[in-house]
Order: sequence, then C-alpha cells, then structure tokens
Amino acid sequence: MEIFFLILLIILMAAALGSGFPVAFSLPGSAILTIGIAVGAGYLFADDPNAYFTHGDAVQWLSAGVTNFRGVYWEVERDTLIAIPLFIFMGIMLQRSQIAEDLLVAMAQLFGPIPGGLGISVVFVGALLAATTGILGATVVAMGLISLPAMLQRGYSQSLATGTIAASGTLGQIIPPSIVLIILADQLASAVDQASTARKGLYKIATGELTMPSEFDVISTSAGDMFLGALVPGILLVLLYMAYILCFALLKPSSAPAVHSGGKWDLKFFLKITLTLIPPLALIFLVLGSIIAGIATVNQAGAIGAVGAAIMAGYRLCEGRRDAFFPAILAILSLGVIVYALSNYDTNIKNITTAEDQLGVTIAIIGVSGLSIAIGWSLWRTFRINDTLRGVMIDTAMTTTLVFIILLGAAMLTAAFRAFGGEELVKDFLNGLPGGFWSKFIIVMAVIFVLGFFLDFIEIAVVVVPIVAPILLADPTANVTAVWLGVMIGLNIQTSFLTPPFGFALFYLRGVADAAVRTVNMYKGVVPFITLQLIALVIVGLNPALVNYLPTRTSLLAETAPPPLNPKLQFSMESFVSNQFSDHGDSLLAAINTAETLDLSYLPKDLRKDMEEGFEKAKAAFPAIADIDAAKAAVAAKADAYRPIHMQVRQIEADIRRHEIEIEELADRLEDAAEGSALATDLASRLETLKAEAEALKAEIPADWDQVHADFAELTKAEQKARQVYRRTVDDAYEPLVELRAAIAGTDGLKQLAGPIRTLQQDLPGMTNEEGEAAIKELESQVRAVPGTDAVKKQLSAARRALRGKKADPEKAAKAMAKAVEAYDADLAWRETAVTDLGPALAAYNDAIKDTIGLRGQKKLPREQALFVASDTAGHRDISLNF
Repeated sequence: MEIFFLILLIILMAAALGSGFPVAFSLPGSAILTIGIAVGAGYLFADDPNAYFTHGDAVQWLSAGVTNFRGVYWEVERDTLIAIPLFIFMGIMLQRSQIAEDLLVAMAQLFGPIPGGLGISVVFVGALLAATTGILGATVVAMGLISLPAMLQRGYSQSLATGTIAASGTLGQIIPPSIVLIILADQLASAVDQASTARKGLYKIATGELTMPSEFDVISTSAGDMFLGALVPGILLVLLYMAYILCFALLKPSSAPAVHSGGKWDLKFFLKITLTLIPPLALIFLVLGSIIAGIATVNQAGAIGAVGAAIMAGYRLCEGRRDAFFPAILAILSLGVIVYALSNYDTNIKNITTAEDQLGVTIAIIGVSGLSIAIGWSLWRTFRINDTLRGVMIDTAMTTTLVFIILLGAAMLTAAFRAFGGEELVKDFLNGLPGGFWSKFIIVMAVIFVLGFFLDFIEIAVVVVPIVAPILLADPTANVTAVWLGVMIGLNIQTSFLTPPFGFALFYLRGVADAAVRTVNMYKGVVPFITLQLIALVIVGLNPALVNYLPTRTSLLAETAPPPLNPKLQFSMESFVSNQFSDHGDSLLAAINTAETLDLSYLPKDLRKDMEEGFEKAKAAFPAIADIDAAKAAVAAKADAYRPIHMQVRQIEADIRRHEIEIEELADRLEDAAEGSALATDLASRLETLKAEAEALKAEIPADWDQVHADFAELTKAEQKARQVYRRTVDDAYEPLVELRAAIAGTDGLKQLAGPIRTLQQDLPGMTNEEGEAAIKELESQVRAVPGTDAVKKQLSAARRALRGKKADPEKAAKAMAKAVEAYDADLAWRETAVTDLGPALAAYNDAIKDTIGLRGQKKLPREQALFVASDTAGHRDISLNF
C-alpha cells in the first residue's frame, strides 16, 4: 500500500502542476493531502492510522516537513541563501538601466563583419550578462528585443537567430554567479552529511573498523566552490556555442551573413567599446575575483555585486549629463583610498596606539565615507529617474519570494516522499543496477533531463537532488566530489530552459518575438544548442578536473589553506615526494650526508641525539617511499582480478542488508497487528518470502570469497602500513631540525634575559616567599617564550615550588636558582657558538629537504606542491576496494 500512496503523491503533484496551480502550493498541498488520505485509509482498513507509513507516523512526517520549513530560514549553516536576493537585485538593476542593451549594440558592431558575427556577439554578451546578472528572463527578453529584429533584418535564419538568443540567455544558469548554483550548493550541503554517514556505515560493515579514515570521506562543497567549479564548464559551453555558429555561417553563409555596420573602426569606436565593456568586466572581476582570491564569501560578493550594479546604473541613467560619472569616479577614488589604508596601516580602531595608527584609521574613514556617499548618490539617482530603484526592489522581492516559497514547499514534499518509502525505493533501485556508480549516474542524469521538459530548475533542484545526491555521493566506486556532481546537475538542468514544451527561455522569447517568427522554427533552433549542452555534459563528465581543479587550487593557495598534515592531502603529497625522490634523490642524499658531517658535539645531549636520529630518519625516507610505491603497485596488480568478485559480493551483501532491514520492520509491524487479521496474514507471508530470499542470496556468495578478500585486505593493509611508516619517518626526520633552528633563532631573546635572571638570583634571598614565588613565575613566562629552554625552566620551576606553602625552603630555592643560572649560561654558550657554526648550514639543509622530507612540517603547502596536489586530486579516485 505504501507504493500506492507514493504513486498518489506523484499524481497529485503532477495534476496540480499541469493544471496551472501555483508551484508554491502544489508541492506542500499534494504532500499534506496524501499523508491525510494515508492516515484515513489506515484508520478505516487497518485500525491503525500509521499502518501505511514505512516507518514513523503522520505526526512525525508532518513535523519533519515543518522542521524543514524552519531549516530553510533559521539554520545558520544555510546562510548561503542570503546571496540569492543580492544577485537577483544586481541582475535586474543592470537590465533595467539598459546596460545590457549597450553591450549588445557594441558587440554587434565589433563582431558583425565576421561570418555569423551577430550570433557570436549575442553569445558573447549572453556570457557577460550571465556573469553579472544570472537572471534568465531579463537576459532573454533584453536580447530578444534588441538582437532578434537586427538578426532577422540582416538575413539570419529564424531558427539560428532564435536558438542563439534562447541558448545564450540560459548561460546565466551555469556561469557564476548563478541562482541555480547557490540552490544546488545549499541542497548538496545536507546531501553530503547523509552520504558521509552512509559511507562510514558501509566502511564499518565491510571492514569491522569503528572509524573510517578521513581521506575516504565525502568531499563537500559550498556556493563559492560551485562558482569556481562551474567557471570552466561555462566557458566551454560558450566556446561550443560560438564554434557552432561560426561553422554554421561558413557552411551556410546566406543564413548567417557577415554584417558591416558602415562605421569606422577608429579611436572613437574603440573608446566606446572600451567604456561599454570595462564596467561589466570590472564588476565580474570584483564579484568572482573576490571569491576566487578568498577575500569575500559568496554573500559578501553578492553585496559587492549589488552595490556595483547600483553605481553603474547611476551613471547609465544619467547618460549625456556632465556630472553623469561623478558618483562612479568618487567610488573608484574611495576604493583606492581604502586599499591604500588597508595596505599600509593597521585600521583596527581597538589597536590605535600611535599617531601613525590614528592616521591610518582617519584615511580609512575618509575612504569609507566617500564610498558611502557614492553609493547613496547612485541609489538616489536610480530612485529619482524613471522610478528604477522601486521597480528593481519590487522585482527582486517577487523573484526572491518565489524561490524561497518553492524551497519551503519542496521541503514538505520531500518529507512526504520519504514517509512512504520513496527514498528507499529509489536507493534500492539505483543500488541494484549493474555497472556501479556510472550506471546510477547515467540513469539519474537521464531522469533529470526528461524532467526538464516539464519542470522548472528550482523544482528539480529541490525535489530530485536531495533524494539522489546522497546515493551518488556515498558510492565509493567513483568517489565523486559534491562540486562536480553539482556542476553536472547544473549543466543538465540548464537544458530544461530550452526543451519543449515548457522551456521557459522559449516562452520569454516567444513573448517578445515578432508574429512572423514561427514557434516551430524556435523549437528547431534550440535543438542544436541542446545537443551542444549534452556534449558539454559528456566532456565535463569524462574530465572532472575541469570542475575540481580550480576550487581545489584556490583552497590550497589561500591564506586559510589546510595544513600539509591534513589526511586528505597525504596520498597526493606522497606521489609528489616519490617523483621528487626519483628526479632529485641524489642531490637530496648529498644534502643529508653533508649535514651529517656538521659538528654537533657541543649541543645538549637530547638535541644532539635527536638530530643524529633525524639524519638517519631522513635517509630512511627513501626506502620508505619506495615501500609505498611497491605496495601500491602490488595492490594495483591484484585489483583488476579482485574488483569483479568484490563488486559481486558487496552487491549481494547490500541486497541481504536491505532484506534484513525490511524483515525487522515487518516483524515489528506483525507484532502490532491484530492476530488473525488480514493484515497480519499478509505481513507473515511477506516475512517468510523475504527470509527465503535472504537465505538464497547468502548462497550466491562464492565459496572462496573469504580467502580472496583476506588476501587482498593484506595487500591494502600493507600499503596503509607503508604510508604510516613513511609519515612517522619524515616527521621524526624534520621535527629535530625545526626545534634546533628555533632554539638557535632564540639566541637574541635568551641574551636579553641575562640581566633579569642574574638580578633575581641576587635579590631572591631578600624577598619574602610570596614575592620570590611571584618574581620567579614572571621570569618563567619570559623564559618560556624562548624555544628550547627546558633545562632553565625546570630549575626555575623547582625554585618556585620550593617557596610555596608552609614547608617553604628558601635555601633550596636559592640552590635551584643557582642551577637555573648555570643552565642558562650553558644554554647561551652553545647557542652563541651554533649561531655562526650551525645556523647557515642548517638553513641550507632545511632549504634542501623542506619541500620533500619536511613537507608535512610546513604551515601550508608551497605553491609548486599545492599545484601538484590540486592537479592530482582533481580527478576521481576509486576507493571502493577499501570498502
């Protein structure tokens, strides 16, 4: 019966949407109606209102929907949604201020003489508008009104002209900043948590280990990562569009002729082009550049974009006036002042201690004040001229409200879908498919593509993604990243704007196109571009580095980059070190051998011993990395033969687990059912059938599986052990060097303590116990700030303890203080010698090994290593054989 109510849910939703009922009410309404009908049917036919829910009850699932409602607005982790109204405001402001029209006219003049030049200019402007607005309707309408008549008058075929405009208008859905990407990032955030839990459970079942290595965990995403990941695929799509138009124009010149505007390409022309292009490009740089550089979050970048659009609209609406650019010039100058202040002064008001600090804060206040005046001035213009600001605010509020209401409705629908076991059915279906991850992925992509014929992108993103994304992300076979999956879904969803019968780009274009333009030609025109989108989908699917590389590179090069000790970086770091040992091993060994000849005899015993052991460990790193390579090769050699039986058995075991879960649920329901009732009889029959099926599945496991699995597990354990040995080896090799260099670097600091420590030794006998204890404690804190002073700190601590409490012994304290001075003199003596004798040599040794043997000991990855790791991790590594 659960399947019946699941089908009823889908039918009610489809009927409501098909009848034109608002989406915002169709989604939650169908959920509430279906749950209500299920409760009534259970009460009438089974004397249990919760009989037809897979688990839980109606109250639980309705409250789950309400909880999801609250989560959209009140969960701190979902603050990414704040960026949506900001980017919507930016796009609508640019469209209403006619900047889009300026771009189209200028680019048409620039590209016109090229075959298919008008079409190429439309694609180019569509990409620019996508990177500044992300608003589909505004872009399509603007280009349809301006470009379509011009293209048709100059001999372009209706299908090419309309297809180009409609497809270019959809670029805003994949080229950041995009509302689609923000929503997908929000939905994938919770999907990653579910997938991570599922993968950890799978690892525990497969290995018996309670904890899973973090390097096997699901890689999450954020709106910023989604923006970075979608950038290259978006550019790829633009290039495919342009290449198609150019090829079409070359093959059929009469359908896409070159157009000469008749004007001269003189200095005035290029000045106009420059002034038209620079502001949008500058806005793109500020919005996306601030995210890429790690300067701003997505929300902050959205605020930058909204303010930038308002300033641009402020001068565009006053075009022709002498003072048109005054607010924009003031804003640019103010930004320059702010950058200067931040670069040269500490602008934290709480840290003002000098006149220079005061000057820096004053300069910053002047810059902020100027920028505030420029923003207010621009907004006042948009408010007074054509009532632009009011219209933009109303449109922004309406569009934002639409997005959020659909998010809320989808949350209730998802809860109902799970109430009737829909999520489990989808999971069982996808996990039961042969072919592993890729068969599941292709099926999901095909379903999303088909749904695009009927549903808007928001419905697909908020209804389908939460159900399928955890299943795909949990699969260790491909071990895909959430950002790659999100971009792939985004590229797929983009086709929904072009596919008949409900392609919204077609509706927008039909609304502004001349009656002479046939709808059939519009449909014919978008077919090649849909094909190009699918080609781009395949290219990105086969080359995940197109998505993953840029976010990973940005993360590893940022100031907040994860340290090299991060477990997720070790696999690639060890590959880098292996390559370096292979290419430069002789020079590294020579550096180690040279360092071994240094005279360490005068160092403290513990430091000398640690350094000598460190040299041995450094040389041991070479065979350790060779052991990793050998163990990795052994695993790879057996993997191809082991993988088929592993996949077969894990699939059988997954089927068995699903049967066991269902058996437990049926057993619980059978206990609650009335004895002798039709429901009890049905449940008992189903229970016996499932038990028989489970036993049959167990019999399908090959007899030699345990031995085959144990043999391969030994190989993987050997590889993990080799990696652990290598990591301990290089850590032990580098840490003594770091400690010794830090101790030598603290020589000057130690010298400065000569006066205080000797003065305290002299004054201590004349102090009270309390005064002496306080003085020693203060000196201890100063000594503690100097690295490698354990011997001195030990004696000072003994002296301080000797003065504490009723059993205070001033004589004992004086002896300990004398020993502290002796330890200080000895410590200072060897350091002063080491500064000249060891300092330069140890610096050279550190330079030789820090990027290989000492890589794990750095605060962050050096640039070369970060780029290697970003490139190495940009692909997808199959980790399924560890599960």
